[in-house]
Amino acid sequence: MTAAQVEIDDHESITNLDNGEIFDSDQLGNFSGDSTILLNEGSTEYDVIKNCFISGMGLFSNDTTIVTIRKNSTERITTKARIAAFRVFTDAMTRKNNGDANVKCAWYCGSSKEEIDNIISYGFSNREIEKFENDVRSHGVGINLVHHRCSLAAAVVGEGDEEGIKHLLLCRVILGKPELTISGSKQSYPSSTWFDSGVDNLENPRRYVIWSSNMNSYILPIYIVSFRSPRLTGLSGYGRAKSPCVSFSVIMSVLSKSLDPHRMNLIMTSYDDFRKRKLRREQLVRKMREVVGDHLLFKILKNQSHQK
Repeated sequence: MTAAQVEIDDHESITNLDNGEIFDSDQLGNFSGDSTILLNEGSTEYDVIKNCFISGMGLFSNDTTIVTIRKNSTERITTKARIAAFRVFTDAMTRKNNGDANVKCAWYCGSSKEEIDNIISYGFSNREIEKFENDVRSHGVGINLVHHRCSLAAAVVGEGDEEGIKHLLLCRVILGKPELTISGSKQSYPSSTWFDSGVDNLENPRRYVIWSSNMNSYILPIYIVSFRSPRLTGLSGYGRAKSPCVSFSVIMSVLSKSLDPHRMNLIMTSYDDFRKRKLRREQLVRKMREVVGDHLLFKILKNQSHQK
């Protein structure tokens, strides 16, 4: 296979790996028990997904290293059922839209290891929907994903684990006939039966929204990319380990001067639960992002890091 063949130019480079189906393999990984398969570094499949991910990281590509790439295993009966259902809905969408189901490959926005684990095991849930309700960057209250060439947009909002490793989920997505949805939109279902999904731009879409009613029918998780990107982790402020750290106590002190009493009380309640070990770190971070917003959090993290 030539370099040009491996290079990702559109979603077909991914789907053509397996003729639209997920590979079977005997090499099992442990991301989520036996629900994922570890890809061999240097294999065609590994190289295609690696190139897809790295090429979308922009200025951070040279600073980013892949730890592992895994794929959803077809050995589990539930996964087989989801693949079968995805085919059924793809066929139905093809008939609805005059021969074009408009299937794309896209990165799910902002995932922790725990979240991906649950999605692979059980599918998407209201927990994922709620994450986008108060996110000003979202283009609707549904599952938000980004174009497969835009991995940076998904990676920058992802949550790093204790070792500074982030994880992204690459999915197949049935868009059907999309409609335009603006940033910060509270739309949660199609505006008419003509439309099937939402996008940020009709001519050159980069962000996709799948409504909650179709989230486990129109989205099929395929690959998990685990990676390190020190500069990116430092920018987002959500990783630990090798990133410039700002303690929660410092963040709380700064927030107390910026937030109204109601929002500050919400944050302090969650922070107290975290200190009492009633709340996990990633849950506290998620709550802070929901209440405070990423713009203000990024600003605080950057300012505090520069003062060190």
